[in-house]
Amino acid sequence: MEVLQRTANRGSISTGYDIDNSVKLEPDNAEYFQRPAAGSNGSLTTWTFSLWLKRTELSHNNIFYSQGGNGRVRFESNDTFSFRYKSGNELTTSRVFRDTSAWYHIVIAVDTTQATASNRVKIYFNGVQETMSGTQPALNATSDFGAFSTVTAQLGQFVEGAYYFAGYMADFYWIDGIQQAPTEFGEFDSDTGIWKPKAYTGSFGSEGVYLDFESSGSLGADSSGNGNNFTANNITAADQATDTPTNNFCTLNPLDNNWANVPTINEGATTHMLTSPGVWRGSSGTIAVSKGKWYWEIKTTNSGGNLYMLGIGSTEYGEVPGSQSPHDVLNFAGLYLANSATEGGLFVTDSTGGSVYRNAFNPGANHSANDIYGFALDLDSSPQTITFYRNGTNINPSSGAPLDIAGACSILPVTIRLSIFEREAQCNFGGYTEFSIASGNTDANEYGNFE
Repeated sequence: MEVLQRTANRGSISTGYDIDNSVKLEPDNAEYFQRPAAGSNGSLTTWTFSLWLKRTELSHNNIFYSQGGNGRVRFESNDTFSFRYKSGNELTTSRVFRDTSAWYHIVIAVDTTQATASNRVKIYFNGVQETMSGTQPALNATSDFGAFSTVTAQLGQFVEGAYYFAGYMADFYWIDGIQQAPTEFGEFDSDTGIWKPKAYTGSFGSEGVYLDFESSGSLGADSSGNGNNFTANNITAADQATDTPTNNFCTLNPLDNNWANVPTINEGATTHMLTSPGVWRGSSGTIAVSKGKWYWEIKTTNSGGNLYMLGIGSTEYGEVPGSQSPHDVLNFAGLYLANSATEGGLFVTDSTGGSVYRNAFNPGANHSANDIYGFALDLDSSPQTITFYRNGTNINPSSGAPLDIAGACSILPVTIRLSIFEREAQCNFGGYTEFSIASGNTDANEYGNFE
């Protein structure tokens, strides 16, 4: 059985290169890395920045900052990308970067000793050089990038206490003294044309850095051999993730606007939180599927009352206009966790929000806080089915038999869907979750980490 992964960035099949870990950064927790000013300077004119990242909140934008020198790498509020070498030298893309389902690879290759101005700063996304507007640095111009003896470098934050990055980061390189091509860090897959990572085999230079985030107890450790470690601020071992460019997992979709009320999505886009009273709010997953077998878990952090609708639905969905009833959800199949056995149970609704059928049973009436519900979706069976688990126990009616979900799956593909009333749900799609995992179960391919 598979876990919810997107295969678009899984380039490890042909290269044999896997990125095993990433780090989740959450603005609400003020999480970032810092290289304190110390030691020696690197080159102030020639270097390469390489990083894989996956965005989960578009309003939070900083990637890398040279504190004190005002050099910065970030997404702007309109989701364009900008690079400021120093004051007066800023380059910006015209296109935007709003895909929260996939990984981006960014390379900034700098050499201001180049005679041709356009060769001094080259910026690439997924192996393709970007067309930038703005002003290139002057010939032989220096900046505080690389001035590590006097300037603090920050990964994931702009200035103290503001502009944090929201999402995942993997395979961070700082190559000192060399303007490298993106092909040193990645390549296009010969079958799909997708840009994928490969192992870097070049020199790092004396002040170079490589953060692979593989040591959960020391996520800022430099693996280049130079010992240029970064300090992890408000980051713990629990922030290590297996959602990576070579194994991209489902997360919650912050771009989903098919609901009248939009929830707060945070913690690597795995937690759905509703703070506004008196309303239901829905969200969906970033990966849609039309075949295969899939598994995920959701922890309900609150107890009692009509709180949760948890399940799947067609990508053509939403709420019945003007309704606040939890039942009026279009193309949905899943659990309604209610305050009584006669209310709760399986709901399957059609494209009008009308109930195709409702099987009243007790999926956890007056359920306890911190219950973990498992979902096993089979889109290869006939009929297509889903099986629900509560704390590891099958809670399907009819002696646990899989439930037919044809009403909601008549329009494929389908994706994860939640609708929650004044509460929080912590999701685990396999790559990262906010809740602690005690048992550590995986699928047959050793993907995922489930309770």
